[in-house]
Amino acid sequence: MRSRLVTARNTLSRAMVAVAATLVVSLLLPAAPASAHGQLATSTPLTGTVVREPLAQLALYFTEKPAANAHFAISGPNGSRVDNGWSFGEPKRLDKPVTEYFMVNGVFEPRLYHTGFPAMVTVAHWPAKGRYTASYLSVASDGEAVRGTVTFDYQGRTTAAPAGWTAPTAGPEPALLALAEGEGSASPGVTGSPVGPTGAPTDSPAGATGEKSGGGFPAWLVPALIVVVVSAIVLVAARRRPATRGASTPGRRPAGPARKAGAPASKAAPPRKTGRPARRGRR
Repeated sequence: MRSRLVTARNTLSRAMVAVAATLVVSLLLPAAPASAHGQLATSTPLTGTVVREPLAQLALYFTEKPAANAHFAISGPNGSRVDNGWSFGEPKRLDKPVTEYFMVNGVFEPRLYHTGFPAMVTVAHWPAKGRYTASYLSVASDGEAVRGTVTFDYQGRTTAAPAGWTAPTAGPEPALLALAEGEGSASPGVTGSPVGPTGAPTDSPAGATGEKSGGGFPAWLVPALIVVVVSAIVLVAARRRPATRGASTPGRRPAGPARKAGAPASKAAPPRKTGRPARRGRR
């Protein structure tokens, strides 16, 4: 019964070690980079900042030109929209290049983007102070959805809505939603297909310089490393446990018959030197 308990305890300990090792390795190893591109590079204003003057437009800069039917919306503190359409802006050089990854023959290849392609979203008015949210939805040239939000705090003066203006309520076009959900085709010639910086569909990333920020690595490398490291840790833990038990065995022996008989550990058989003087005395 005792041996079964020991075996179960050892098995549980090894399982816990394996789980802990897996968690540690998962946190330490870098995650595989995303392959999508055309993402937001920067914005004016930046997310999380405070705006103190009423802006006529918000600028959202992407690593490639947004789709012609991209959807942009700006909501005020009370949830009502204050956007009044959008248009393409002049590209600008990014202060900090953006790195995006592409899967090429099973390996992630990094590419640097130095140019931002803006969507200029018009703000009709600023009805109140508080948190504003700019949302966007587009489709990149690789067919991947480009979506997200930019939030900022407005603390400037309030402005009135233009005469005859009504808050928009329309959402993204059905064709854009179909492309974003992967139900449509992003190939050239399809209405609303992604376009490059020149207005034509592009097969290569727009704004990419072709530079590489480092060598690519296979997508399977991270899980393979996790399996190898976890296996090594479990094997080492399994080999060390018997040695630990064997080392503790001598410590248990003094609790046996020798202690019960009252024989102190310091008493041993008398050395031969103690017997020689007695023999000389007899002579």
